[in-house]
Amino acid sequence: MKKTLFSIISCAVLLAGQPLFAQLRETTILPPGVRVERAVAYLEPGRKEKADLYLPAATPGGGLHPAILNIHGGGWVGGTRDDRRELNIGTNLAVHGYVVMSIDYVLASKTRAVWPQNLHDCKTAVRWLRKNAGRLQIDPERIGVIGGSAGGHLSAMVTLTTPADGLDPQGPYGEFSCQVKCGVDLYGIAEMMTYHDTPMLGKTRAEAPELYRQASPVTYVRQDSPPILILHGTADTTVDIGQSKRFDEVLTKAGARHEFIMVPGAQHTFDLQPKQRDLRPVVIGFFDKYLKAAK
Repeated sequence: MKKTLFSIISCAVLLAGQPLFAQLRETTILPPGVRVERAVAYLEPGRKEKADLYLPAATPGGGLHPAILNIHGGGWVGGTRDDRRELNIGTNLAVHGYVVMSIDYVLASKTRAVWPQNLHDCKTAVRWLRKNAGRLQIDPERIGVIGGSAGGHLSAMVTLTTPADGLDPQGPYGEFSCQVKCGVDLYGIAEMMTYHDTPMLGKTRAEAPELYRQASPVTYVRQDSPPILILHGTADTTVDIGQSKRFDEVLTKAGARHEFIMVPGAQHTFDLQPKQRDLRPVVIGFFDKYLKAAK
């Protein structure tokens, strides 16, 4: 296998007036058979947030593909659906037969709290995949989710929460389920009360401890939770690896299916191919186990 599944045209090539990630997006050479649909509307009319779809080559005999929702990071206040990491995840998974939906979602600011609307956007994307399963040749019973950092937190929330937790959206496509079969959390926050105050929630931990508990993936761990894979670098200085260790501890105590892998020397914001270790076999193997083997 080649070292990378996609390459970037010469770094010296600049697209005038465009941000770095727009340049990377426009100069990405996709693997054979993979195509991208960009800026797809998936939320209510008037919402500026869009999605990119990474579509694999057709399966022999016209079989259905599993699908994966990809959620970008950025501290819940930044990031976009086509950042470098999202390009890496989308193309790598698509070449292995997955339809990948990489989304924007509502972002917070110092003056704007967005919880739980950001989670609602992610759950609405799962519903959108089910609504469009026919056109995209998706098996609606085989949907997973992945995300890094803030996206890892939201990925874990999508994976673990159920309708009984009261966090499903009331918006479009309500006839479809928000549930996924498995999730991957890349260095996300598992317990908000031991992280720090965040503008996403609009209040401090001291002011609203129950709100921080509501936004914590560890709150929703059950023995029958969908399987989750956690990856975290030991040199991460943005989100301490203690967050993932705590997540692993709670999942283990509950008897929930999960895997926890520490990546020695890896810092924050790595994709599936950090220099320390090629994580594609781990992540793709995890999705294959739960979205392909269990048809």
